[in-house]
Amino acid sequence: MSSTNHQVRLAARPTGLPKPSDWEMTEEPAPTPGAGEFVVEISHISLDPAMRGWMNAGASYIDPVEVGDVMRAGAVGSVIASEHPGFAVGEHVYSAFGVQEYAVSDGKGVTKVDPSLAPIETYLGTLGMTGMTAYFGLFDVGHFKEGDTVVVSGAAGGVGMVVGQIAKIKGAARVVGIAGGEEKCRWLTEELGFDSAIDYKSEDVRRSLREAAPDGMNVFFDNVGGEILDAALTRLARGAQIVICGAVSQYNATESIQGPANYLSLLVYRASMTGMVVFDYAPRFGAAVAELAGWMADGRLISREDVVGGGVSAFPSTLLKLFSGENIGKLVLRVGSD
Repeated sequence: MSSTNHQVRLAARPTGLPKPSDWEMTEEPAPTPGAGEFVVEISHISLDPAMRGWMNAGASYIDPVEVGDVMRAGAVGSVIASEHPGFAVGEHVYSAFGVQEYAVSDGKGVTKVDPSLAPIETYLGTLGMTGMTAYFGLFDVGHFKEGDTVVVSGAAGGVGMVVGQIAKIKGAARVVGIAGGEEKCRWLTEELGFDSAIDYKSEDVRRSLREAAPDGMNVFFDNVGGEILDAALTRLARGAQIVICGAVSQYNATESIQGPANYLSLLVYRASMTGMVVFDYAPRFGAAVAELAGWMADGRLISREDVVGGGVSAFPSTLLKLFSGENIGKLVLRVGSD
């Protein structure tokens, strides 16, 4: 264990894309546990589009990260010192430990994970919050049923790749992914089993959706917003469900965001558009993880983590990969050397 804890703190609220001056690299002595506490050495940090929203002031589903605070982030690591009866040295855990090398915890909000069942970084992706988002978004919010046609935007990201696969596992008639670039689209169809993929960078999404979903879509799982959402609203089946999971295309906007032009399609097709926040389903995470892990063990569900090294100092530049669309699968920052 190092005697120093390196951290990344929010130095200013960004305008547009976060820039280097919006972050402060700090260090302090590595923590020691008090009574009822334990110390975690963090090995991997989750990078998620939602982080951009957490940097903004104002009301949201979660309090903003305050200027001067360690940046909020989900992370996994191992317990290296403990004065807590429920957490032993050597156990692996997940929680919102933040962008730092070490964290001290009293155990609240901490989940034990088993790296013998899956690589530790998978607990930040398919067996973590992104997998939970896909699972409950598709089933509880999207009201998916066997025989549905499902369309997913941001399909090659951590959430989208799971949505499409579990829809196929549960009997979707057709699954269509929207992603950026030939490599991502080929991965969706050739490796993950999507029926088709639309490259929004080179195709007319509206036209391609007519071909890919000629009878309309029953579930649209949206991670992108903006023009993609607008195009999808023109291809709804009657009674369609639109799951608003995220809007990565809009998170760094510097001007007012206009609502979708085609929103009256909701009326025409008697459709519903519902937002979701994964934390609402926390009491049921255990059962969902067990089902996802079973599909992975059977080889029916593929998990892919795009792991970037460099430690916490690489966080600001690695985060930007989310908004340029560079990552395939779940983006993860490796803190430790293993």
